[in-house]
Amino acid sequence: MSSYIVKLNDAVAATAVGRWFKLEGSGAKGERPGSRFTTEIRAGLTTWAAMAYIISVNAAILSDSGGTCVCPTKDLCLNDEVYQICVNEVRQDLITSTAAISALSSVLMGALANLPVGLAPGLGLNAYFSYSVVGLHGSGSITYREALGAVFLEGWVFLLLSILGVRQWLVRIMPQSLVLSVGAGIGLFIAFVGLGANGLGVIGGDTSNFVALGGCLAENFKEGLPNYCERGVLRSPTMWVGIFAGGIFTLMMMMYRIRGAILLGILLVSIISWPRSTAVTYFPHTPSGDALFDYFKNVVTFHKLKHVGNVIDYNYGNGRVWYALITFLYVDILDTTGTLYSMAKFAGLRNPVTLDFEGSNIAYCVDAFCISMGALMGVSPVTAYIESATGISEGGRTGITGITTGLMFFVSVFFAPIFASIPSWATGGALVIVGSMMIRNVLEINWHYLGDSVPAFLTLLIIPLTLNIAYGVIAGIISFMLLNGFALAVTKLSKGSITPHEYDLSEKWVIPPGGIFPPWLYKVFGRTKKEPEAAIEHDKEGSTGSTTSVDEKAVPHTAGHTTPNVPRRDELVMIVVVYLSLQNEFPHFLLAAGVENAEFKC
Repeated sequence: MSSYIVKLNDAVAATAVGRWFKLEGSGAKGERPGSRFTTEIRAGLTTWAAMAYIISVNAAILSDSGGTCVCPTKDLCLNDEVYQICVNEVRQDLITSTAAISALSSVLMGALANLPVGLAPGLGLNAYFSYSVVGLHGSGSITYREALGAVFLEGWVFLLLSILGVRQWLVRIMPQSLVLSVGAGIGLFIAFVGLGANGLGVIGGDTSNFVALGGCLAENFKEGLPNYCERGVLRSPTMWVGIFAGGIFTLMMMMYRIRGAILLGILLVSIISWPRSTAVTYFPHTPSGDALFDYFKNVVTFHKLKHVGNVIDYNYGNGRVWYALITFLYVDILDTTGTLYSMAKFAGLRNPVTLDFEGSNIAYCVDAFCISMGALMGVSPVTAYIESATGISEGGRTGITGITTGLMFFVSVFFAPIFASIPSWATGGALVIVGSMMIRNVLEINWHYLGDSVPAFLTLLIIPLTLNIAYGVIAGIISFMLLNGFALAVTKLSKGSITPHEYDLSEKWVIPPGGIFPPWLYKVFGRTKKEPEAAIEHDKEGSTGSTTSVDEKAVPHTAGHTTPNVPRRDELVMIVVVYLSLQNEFPHFLLAAGVENAEFKC
């Protein structure tokens, strides 16, 4: 059997498809070591399995806004049967929309940008859309239709920034320790989600300490507070199935290098959870369980969009629409940037000299285009998903992984009852495992100098505590500027006689080569762009999920090394801040936070 797989991989690599995706053995320039056709397919299936929960979760969150349903009373129509029927139809619409836009965006990302990344409507942004902008059952500041108009325009603004290449360049100039902490923080974020109520349920809420042990049965929840255990913690059968079948068993398979271990773990827990006669069933004999099982029994169905397709209200004269647009743009740029760079580093696809990753310009353009297309389908902004790390850990290195993920979402449009029924405790263990792989970035952070270590630590800490990548990035940037700006001012005023303790151990920083503008602008103006000498060094560890490229491993970090004619990092920060402030572009400087930086030779 293995010989047939090898022959298949070699045959695909020798085709135009293999050369386009730079599969190993294709002979293409910059082919990606370890990338084999069957491995990419398996990785894509794994990414989809880890992301499939978004189909039902996103629909549930967005339908809380009421969609295009109109509530005639001021009591939010909580007991209005006609309104609830309309909301349920909206939820069914949104299941189709979520699967469809996830399919389109993931396929485009894989086919055009050649990245092993899946995209879907972003968690966090959908909650902001439903509960802060539109409000529960339309009780917010603007209507559902107007909010979609804000999302639609955001996509085109995002596209303009991506085409000009400004975002990519700003990302690359960020200090190393700060941006390394973003990837580690995302790892903690993933693990926390996996342990929480939307995963294994090991962690629950607490009225005194905010979080505490969970895993109790529903009858032991505090009254009116789901997932807040009053007693009987760690008694939930589903939690233990997820821990042992989806966690421990998966880890054992990974220890012995069994291919598809994460996917097998997710499928095993799902199959165990589908029969109704067990204590771990996903379909309990309750009204909600009966509704889930009735939907599950449909197996194959297609629900046409009745309420959310192409319902945008382009009311840009409303100032509140612009407020929502700016917030969407700001949060989405930080989240998407951080996620894409983290996934690129995790896959070993970054250039250690320019600190950019392959296809970055196209990747951001695809993401921006799909945001606007998603608005036409009635969903909140689309973004890259951190669950893509599960597929990368299975060996995904090319766009075939992303295409496979997208095709599975397309199948989900017709098999939504099946794919929307993967329990959260089936994916929780996988998220914890992937989070443990991503946390290794902390080894590369400079912990010797407080001006580097404290901002990195704040970023690392705040991302999982707020469940928001953007907030962690902002905390890191502001603290970094305050600490290093003050140190720079004192050093200059004292003419170098007063410097912080261990200032000589601070990281040196240079603006990476490669230029601010994308290659197409150079071609338009008939100029030749000078490419950096070092080529991209791909991760050669295959599916081990290494977060460090070969070139990065070959260059040990040496704090306090001396580089002739290279300005200090804090001086460059001040220069950039002053310049951007004068140009009224300082807000865009904050977009530079979400990047997984790398060691490089000076």
